[in-house]
Amino acid sequence: MPEPAGVADAAGYRPLLFSIAYGMTGSVGDAEDIVQDAFLGLTRAHQAGTAIADLKAYLTTTVTRLGINHLRSARVRRETYVGDWLPEPVVVSGDRPGPAEHAELTDSLSMAFLVLLEALSPVERAVFMLREAFGYGYPDVAGITGKSEANCRQIFARARKRIAPGGRPVDGAPARRAEGEQLARRFFEASAGGDLGALLGMLAPDVVFHGDGGGKARAIGKSLADPRRVAQLLVGGFRRIRMLGVSPRPAWVNGRPGAVMYDAEGRVASVLELDIADGLIRAIRSVSNPDKLGHLGPVSEVARLPQR
Repeated sequence: MPEPAGVADAAGYRPLLFSIAYGMTGSVGDAEDIVQDAFLGLTRAHQAGTAIADLKAYLTTTVTRLGINHLRSARVRRETYVGDWLPEPVVVSGDRPGPAEHAELTDSLSMAFLVLLEALSPVERAVFMLREAFGYGYPDVAGITGKSEANCRQIFARARKRIAPGGRPVDGAPARRAEGEQLARRFFEASAGGDLGALLGMLAPDVVFHGDGGGKARAIGKSLADPRRVAQLLVGGFRRIRMLGVSPRPAWVNGRPGAVMYDAEGRVASVLELDIADGLIRAIRSVSNPDKLGHLGPVSEVARLPQR
């Protein structure tokens, strides 16, 4: 049977809905499931003869509230996570562009921003993200979350105080796309070539390296600061992966320059995202947890830890 007209029209909102669901969950798979559930609910509503005056508002409300419910059930798993937690990377590259909604993910949903959101309750996260990343006004946020407008203002102010002044993890001017890609290319060339001096010239004085192996893949135990130590880690790490036949392919990761690391068989070993501001790399985030890479293709075994 053909889809009802409203359901077919709703397909244009899929990128927005994916971005909201991903911002709520930090998981590509969970976001896609939430969007699918929202569309199933829309189909049932049409079949039941329910009148929907504002299709966009209906879907964004459904996705946001499904995201809130998901977070409430996932909080225990997050609290017992092994090592640093990073979101599943959303990757867009020339050779593997992926779904359209991934390519249109708002640049505001960087890994750094999503990590900050982890400090918030599910409702705080929804209110803060809708305002900060998507620019919704308080009347719309109130309608989506089911809270009063005054309450949403209080929630937003409280959330902003909890995570960081200004609600943003990185100060300074973010890199334009061409500039970011150029710096990323030089970064990966220097890392692969063991050029410590060149790397130190690209790293900010307060650079931090974050690694997420989830206890299932090799990763640093805790975040590493200090430019020289980070540069030495990179040089040593790239030397090891080269011996294992792993190499980087440039990609755009969560709206930031980075790379996907592939083994000799073309399987995904890890993903790196570079946070760049004022012409320097302020943070490097590496995801090697195999559970967070499966949406990118077959996952390599080169970084996986032996099962206990």
